[in-house]
Amino acid sequence: AMPAAAFACVLGSILGAAKWQPSRSIPTTPLNDGSVHPMVGYGTYKVGYVPASASSVAHSGGESGGEGPSARECVAQALEVGYRFLDCAQFYGNEAQVGAAIKDSGVPRAELFLASKCWTDTIFEGRAAVRAQVLKTLADLQTDYLDLYCVHWPVPGKHVDAYLELEACQREGLINSLGVSNYAVEDYKELMGSAVVKPVINQIEVNPFLYRKRTLDFFAEEDVKIQAYRALRDGKAFADPTVVEIAKRYGRSSAQILGRWCVQKGFIYIPKSVKRERMVENAEVFDFELAAADMAKLDALTTRGAIRTFSDLYRKCVNRDTPLAGTLDGVKMDITED
Repeated sequence: AMPAAAFACVLGSILGAAKWQPSRSIPTTPLNDGSVHPMVGYGTYKVGYVPASASSVAHSGGESGGEGPSARECVAQALEVGYRFLDCAQFYGNEAQVGAAIKDSGVPRAELFLASKCWTDTIFEGRAAVRAQVLKTLADLQTDYLDLYCVHWPVPGKHVDAYLELEACQREGLINSLGVSNYAVEDYKELMGSAVVKPVINQIEVNPFLYRKRTLDFFAEEDVKIQAYRALRDGKAFADPTVVEIAKRYGRSSAQILGRWCVQKGFIYIPKSVKRERMVENAEVFDFELAAADMAKLDALTTRGAIRTFSDLYRKCVNRDTPLAGTLDGVKMDITED
């Protein structure tokens, strides 16, 4: 059980600008390589910048819309209110701004958990391109190592090689832990036919409206932790009657109910907001617990249609932004969907 004040001492008062606290105040989860991972982090996707191909995917939306505060300003605020895990990526197009915010903050590197991912175009190009991207991310974030680096999508025929290059980068001390993202069970099995180092993380979309229990149970069995993206569904589920009813009973916001569901399941939670008060609210999920009956109600919100939408998106995205974009060349058509 998390101590009730676990996050409170980090975040201080909502707009309090208290000085940063040691990261030990943030709940962590152990990884299969012996390191530990913060249970909550700040997502930087669509913060200050919207990637060109973002709108071509069903997952458009999000608070920033490419306007408003810069990534540098948002990340500075996230660090100020207590976030220490920053979820970055080549695709997000804002790593140099994230690096500037880190430098501005004065937060010691040892207090931070910095994660990034290489995009499909780089994965498709091959190992040299993957290495070049790791070095670019290190330069942009102004650091000499990354706590975690992931293959962003299992690009057919290419993702295993990309991961093997990350293993080489890890041997050289550039990366501490290795992970994957958007991997189906079948992609993971393919990878493990060649990989020496087991991934510590699979970052996938997880929320009560896309709760793929068979897949999640498989990765739990493998001791691969789940980072949940779209845990808050870009705000699109805040008015869902089940979520609203539970939120009312607990005296919490819809975002806090969805976030609590995520961490109570043991998934690493990466909320994203460009608003300071929301950054604080989103992270306040460690001082209450949802009853088993309420967890079950939330678990039941995933429909067959949502699983189908996920499968279609997976097939569309694995070749996205590569020369094979728009084709199903090499795409696994028979993955574990649920």
